[in-house]
Amino acid sequence: MEISNGAGNRFFARWTAFSYQKAIWVIVLAVVIAGFSVLYTVNNLGVHTDTTDMLSEDVPFRINHKRYKEAFPQYEDALLLVVDAPAPELAHAAAKRLTLYLQNDKDHFYEASYLSGDPFFEQNGLLYKNISELENITDQLAAAQPLIARLAENLTLKTFASVLTEAVDEITQGRNLELDGVFNGMSATLDARLTGIPRALSWQILLDGERQTGLYQELVLTRPKHDYAQLFAAERSLNAVREAALSIGLTQDAPEQLRITGEAALAYDELHSAMRGAQDAGMLALALVVVVLLIALRTAGAIITVMLSLVLGLILTAAFATFAVGHLNLISIAFAVLYIGLGVDYAIHFLLRHEEIRRTGAPVIQTLPMAGSDIGRALTICAVTTAIGFYAFIPTSYDGVAELGIISGSGMIISLLVTLTIVPALQRFFPIQPIKPLISVRPLHTALEWPIHARKSVYILTVLAVLLSVFALPKIRFDYNLLNLNDPRAESVMTFRDLLENAEDSPWHIIALADSRNETEQLVQQLSELPEVDKVISILDFVPDDQEEKLHLIEEMAMTLGPISFTSATQERIDVDLQRAALLNLQSALTRFLDEQPAHTSAHAAKNLHASILGLQQQLDALNENVAREKLLSAIEQDLLHLLPVSIHRLQLALNASPFTLQDIPESVKLHWLSGNGVYRIAVYPAENINDNDALKRFVRAVQHITPGATGVPVISLEAGKAVVDAFIHAFSLAFIGVVVALLILLRNIKSAVLVLVPLLLAALFTGAVTVLLGLPFNFANVIALPLILGIGIDCSVHMVHRSRNNGEAYENLLYTSTARAIFYSALTTMAGFGSLIFSHHQGTASMGLLLLVGVVLTLVCVLVILPVLLHAADNKRTV
Repeated sequence: MEISNGAGNRFFARWTAFSYQKAIWVIVLAVVIAGFSVLYTVNNLGVHTDTTDMLSEDVPFRINHKRYKEAFPQYEDALLLVVDAPAPELAHAAAKRLTLYLQNDKDHFYEASYLSGDPFFEQNGLLYKNISELENITDQLAAAQPLIARLAENLTLKTFASVLTEAVDEITQGRNLELDGVFNGMSATLDARLTGIPRALSWQILLDGERQTGLYQELVLTRPKHDYAQLFAAERSLNAVREAALSIGLTQDAPEQLRITGEAALAYDELHSAMRGAQDAGMLALALVVVVLLIALRTAGAIITVMLSLVLGLILTAAFATFAVGHLNLISIAFAVLYIGLGVDYAIHFLLRHEEIRRTGAPVIQTLPMAGSDIGRALTICAVTTAIGFYAFIPTSYDGVAELGIISGSGMIISLLVTLTIVPALQRFFPIQPIKPLISVRPLHTALEWPIHARKSVYILTVLAVLLSVFALPKIRFDYNLLNLNDPRAESVMTFRDLLENAEDSPWHIIALADSRNETEQLVQQLSELPEVDKVISILDFVPDDQEEKLHLIEEMAMTLGPISFTSATQERIDVDLQRAALLNLQSALTRFLDEQPAHTSAHAAKNLHASILGLQQQLDALNENVAREKLLSAIEQDLLHLLPVSIHRLQLALNASPFTLQDIPESVKLHWLSGNGVYRIAVYPAENINDNDALKRFVRAVQHITPGATGVPVISLEAGKAVVDAFIHAFSLAFIGVVVALLILLRNIKSAVLVLVPLLLAALFTGAVTVLLGLPFNFANVIALPLILGIGIDCSVHMVHRSRNNGEAYENLLYTSTARAIFYSALTTMAGFGSLIFSHHQGTASMGLLLLVGVVLTLVCVLVILPVLLHAADNKRTV
């Protein structure tokens, strides 16, 4: 083989020859430059983990959100703390302790608020209930007052059982007493203790006339001080919250438990799971890539050459990123992954082409310039077209990807320069030797030759696949749900999903802003009429209606309850015999009641309580020591009675309610709904589960029709997704135009340009169809796989077309050349590298790995099956 007379071929031949001849100086210079680059990068490259900076500030929804942040900064990057407890009194007390602790921690938090625990709501909380609820509480309080009064004098299990015994005897004699709530509450509390899952009796629930079930939660909102100079900006504040929880007794074995979610916690868990997944996948990918390189190159010297060129290219690209951008974001940080996926291909193509030429037996000093002459132009076309594909993202509004485009596009040019300079220099020390097949490849040859013998079948299958893919294209969807990117097992994600199921506390609601009270009233009325809206809340809702009538009922409650105060508890030992006797008396009274009044409305509740007391007596009998019986009865007494003083105290506070107007609402409450500069905050809650993308669209668009300036997580998710989709459509349109122009200029042949583009377009079409088939939507994470698939598709097509057109390889020979082998092995390294991401816990990363794997496989099929048939047909037409 001789070096072509073309100027470009001679240039690349001289370049590689120079690098080989001056190998020591080239390598020394590369090491020096790499050292300076590492120092420069380490000292100057920053990391921005604030996801709100991913899109241009000029995007309308970001302008709206910025206004909201300025008016209500406490909701920006907040942590939402969820306190769970088996009784509302326990949740309330724990939330108050936690809030007070965090308010005093000025090193980690700007503020912390627990609105339900604000003194204003503790005093006036009953005014927010409706008339029927207040009437029910009054009736329940009237029925329970004698029991409460007796217990206030002597808060013991014996007194509780004795009073209930008297009450049971009275209803047995025909008196109308409502005891179902007490019976059910006591029965459930005894059963919980006996089954090993103790739960305190909630007297608040009892007086509300409800049944105590499940866990009760309170929400604490805190605004932490993040350090965005750190990779994990929220780590310090999250640790501070957990330390605070331990300090106030929210330990692992306590009845009250703390869960953390909110914007900051979700971002932290997402970054943590993404990096952990990338680290684990990276180790697996490295092992798989080394295996592929061993199969492809077979010698340690060749593998060292590839790895050294790859590392040098990464270092130089990182230095360029530091100089050109100055920082990495959560998307542009993927430049290293993209570079590995594409940059390693160049070295593989160069080495395998050199290996093929060396089979002639000529010395390296002759074969290396030949390889450079032959492969240099193809590598340049690949680098230029791939760089154009990345650079097309620069003018979009998606700043996160625009920065990725600058870095990765330039990285392709750097990879080309490194490959044509360092790889030839390293051939001086690690010259590649002719590679012998590991095994007989006759079956592989048979498979490769099938398309040429069945060209019609290939055409038919391709046309059918195209038609099916076109039919599937309208079903391609974008998942706007940011939760679906994260690790579903992360605490913040599970907690957030739990909150979404509760419409009362759903964190996914839209925020509308108004500049006056009249505008607020108008917006509330219009939004409330929308079928997509469940409820609308503003500061105006904090002034309850019918205050006079409600205050009358509250005064009646106060008279019913009377001046009750509990005596201080004394640590006296439990008299087991007296306690058991009191329980036996209650059990006997229940037996008589059930015998004499089997059809009574309270019979079912009484039967359950009778069975619970019987079970308790049996367990007491099973205990051998009196100390154990005393311990069990003490625990039962604690479960039943220790929340009663707390509940009565809270009720007494609420019985001091007084009428108020909007002006009387304290600043600690008002600042969450009315900013200092007069901006009103309006919360709009969805009627549907907006985890569904269609429901999300309906909800957001309906609200935006009334108030276009609305913001909040639903709006941001939808609008950010739309901006990302628009950015990628814009970018791919520019990329396609740029790639076409570049191919026409570099290949100087329309037919060759078309042949390069056809497999790329087919692979893209088929990839979109397979996403529909697999139910794999595009999302904010896996869309960055598209530039990589574009780059791989262009590179593979360019190499095949260049080898066929420039070297005149026939179909039968083309698939057995180093070019086809390099394409195959490059695809394997890419599949190994990115396929390992499928195992990541971060769902966005896993979906990106799956999408890449699908795209690379389909690209390989299009290039190694369809493209050779097209080249054969084009060659036949040319020779006719």
